[in-house]
Amino acid sequence: MILNLQDLLKKDIYGKVIVFETDTVYGLGCLYNDLESVKRIYEIKRREPKKPMALLCANRSQVMPLVTDFSTGERLAEKYWPGALTIIFPKSPLIDDLITSGGMTVGVRIPSNHTAQSILSQFGPMVVTSLNLSNEPAILKFSEAAAYDGIVDYIVKGKDLEGIASTVYDPVNKKTLRQGSVFIE
Repeated sequence: MILNLQDLLKKDIYGKVIVFETDTVYGLGCLYNDLESVKRIYEIKRREPKKPMALLCANRSQVMPLVTDFSTGERLAEKYWPGALTIIFPKSPLIDDLITSGGMTVGVRIPSNHTAQSILSQFGPMVVTSLNLSNEPAILKFSEAAAYDGIVDYIVKGKDLEGIASTVYDPVNKKTLRQGSVFIE
């Protein structure tokens, strides 16, 4: 079902997979504690279970319970959040291994996009990955995102985007895992 943001914010999205614009690319997401929907995201993307997914949060207060040591990425968060930097943190027990592919860390990002912020503020942290089949280019055009109608539960009307995927950075090992628009010195 394609709907506008205000209509989505009135829905219960537990058990739902949704598509919405972020500050980088169109995202495919669900509530982080909804493991059946996390499994659906893996299926929709045809993503290998060994590839972890990231969390999007509206603010730091949403991030804190999900990580065990925020200090590892705090300097980067202060500089680049909200924005296109996914920071790897040690995960808390609240994060299921399904999301992290059994790893002890989780990627977290606070986006700057109004639509994403509104959804995250209303519903809380979500597992979000780029809307595309695994290893295919991320979707930037709303018309392409709308093609997922009937495959996902909700698609939030949006605009065509010009972004690239976020940079993913591991501050413990001081390593860029995926280069995006943010460059870490």
